[in-house]
Formats: sequence, C-alpha cells, structure tokens
Amino acid sequence: MTDTTWLTPEESAAWVRLIAVAELLPVALDAQLGADAGLTHFEYLALGSLAAAPDRTLRMTALAAATNATLPRLSHVMRRLEDRGLVRRFPCPEDRRATNATVTADGLDLVERAAPGHVTTIRRSVLDALTPEQLEQLYAIGGAILERLDPDTRLDASSCQFSEGPIRRAG
Repeated sequence: MTDTTWLTPEESAAWVRLIAVAELLPVALDAQLGADAGLTHFEYLALGSLAAAPDRTLRMTALAAATNATLPRLSHVMRRLEDRGLVRRFPCPEDRRATNATVTADGLDLVERAAPGHVTTIRRSVLDALTPEQLEQLYAIGGAILERLDPDTRLDASSCQFSEGPIRRAG
C-alpha cells in the first residue's frame, strides 16, 4: 500500500470549487431547458447532436460518444424522445446490427426554440464570468483533465479545438 499524498489547502479549495461547479451547473441547465422546452440537458444534447449531424442522423454508438453516455442510458433516453415524436430509430442500412437515430422535424423545431435560452444560460452561468484569458485557461484545464479521464479520446469533447487567434466576445 502506498502512502496517501493529502491535499494541500490550495488543492482542497480548488477541488471543492470544481465539485461545486460540477454539481450546480447541470441543475441550472436542466432548470432552463425544462422550463423552456420540457427537456433535460442530456436530452437537449442528444437532439442537438443529431440536428448537427449530416442528414440529422447518427449511429447510436457515435451519439453515445457525442453525449458521453453509455449505450443503455442513451437507449433509455432515446426511447423517451421517440415516444414524444422527437427522434426516430431504425436499423443502420450499412450494418443491420447497428441502430441509427435521426431527429424528427418536431425535434429539430424544439431544439431551435430552446437554443437561444440555452445559450443565454451558458453565457450567464459560465462564459460571461470569465475574461478571455480565463476562457483560454478553462479550455486548457478541461483538456488536461480530459487527457486523464478520456485518454483514448472516445468523447468528442476530448478532440474539440480552440481558435488559433485572440478570443473575441460575441455580441
């Protein structure tokens, strides 16, 4: 058994803040999306990933990677969205063992209606609190942590790229 290297006061303070953000941010996102569109943040993420895909369709395995979900969790959520008429699942034409999912017109309409409020919540909750330098640091910090948590870059977030030039504020 190895000796535990206990957290310094600075490490502990940073850790407690990271955990608080990790706990509070999903609640804020779910509250806004629930009020505006009757969706959870995960459901919105799944619909948005499909909406952004070529032909608005992805294999369930690709959608799982885009949403950081296990296939069982994704299947459960997709069944709920399918029951609401927001998505449709069907056998993949190239590989009948795989399943594809596509966003329906109603699902696309719901994502488009929910997007402005969602972006406003993201800005108000996180981005507007940061300077351009802090935004760059957040990107770097997220990347460093993802290298440890997702070393095989299974998740789309692990491979997303930051701009090469100076950061400009939108609006």
